[in-house]
Amino acid sequence: MTFLSDKALKRLRAAADLPDLTGTRYRLLEKIGQGGMGAVYRAEDTLLGRDVALKVVSIPDAGANLCDRLIREARVIAQLEHPGIVPIHDVGTLADGRTFYTMKLVDGKRLDQHLPDLGTLPERLRTFLKICDAVGFAHAKGVLHRDLKPSNVMIGPFGEVLVMDWGLSKIIRSGTEGHGVSPSQISLTSSGTTGHGDILGTPGYMAPEQARGDSNVDQRADVYSLGAILAVLVRFNHQKPPRALEAIMQKAMAPDVANRYQNVDELSGDVARFLEGLPVTAYPEGPLGHAWRWAVKNRAWLLLIVAYLVMRALLIFFRPQLSR
Repeated sequence: MTFLSDKALKRLRAAADLPDLTGTRYRLLEKIGQGGMGAVYRAEDTLLGRDVALKVVSIPDAGANLCDRLIREARVIAQLEHPGIVPIHDVGTLADGRTFYTMKLVDGKRLDQHLPDLGTLPERLRTFLKICDAVGFAHAKGVLHRDLKPSNVMIGPFGEVLVMDWGLSKIIRSGTEGHGVSPSQISLTSSGTTGHGDILGTPGYMAPEQARGDSNVDQRADVYSLGAILAVLVRFNHQKPPRALEAIMQKAMAPDVANRYQNVDELSGDVARFLEGLPVTAYPEGPLGHAWRWAVKNRAWLLLIVAYLVMRALLIFFRPQLSR
């Protein structure tokens, strides 16, 4: 009897897990990622001559629930046409019975990998505002993400910011101006509902109400997660944030939802005001604080004025001596 080595068994398992693309327009190139629900591969779309990302259920004989969740994720993303959300190209079933969908291939880095390349605090805050823009758009369409974290944000080669992995998203019925994603548009709403006690999310980034398994989480849960992402961006390299920015993070991550920013626009609005040197709602300031912020904002002009006054004083002081 011949026994296979662990390395050989690992290769066989990997080969068995490869999706069978027979009968599709796609040609498998390489595996680029693995999640709890499925694996992501780089594949060539032979009809259009371009590379795409192909996400497929990991287990060949996965149950209907797992397949339904993947289809539901694809349909949710398909309703969210936004520059900060990766577009879906195709969805279907492979010859081996596994469900798949294809989407735009992003050749970039995850936010947690890209942090060293975001040199200055303003650059990191502008990246954060792009994340907020995509999440706020999804909320306006009636979709919660529920798993926002740096590893679910991609930074493209030209600075594109894309919010990824909507597998834990939740459909809410209150989209802005009646343009939300309705259950009829998704059709697989049962797979998107959660009962009390179900915990979905990532520790360190999910809101306390998610950690408790509350079934009625709303957009403020994503606000909490955005606050946690903001903290990672601001405190990178152990930098101490300005007080106003610290207050913004604390408000975004308030344990009580009533004390949090009530929507993404409120959070991003405060961050934008901070970037512009304006007062923020999370940090009431007195006259001295206002004067200091004004001085910091206009420090270039103040330095010019001070330099001019020093030069004038020197000329006045030395002129009598020079005229002797």
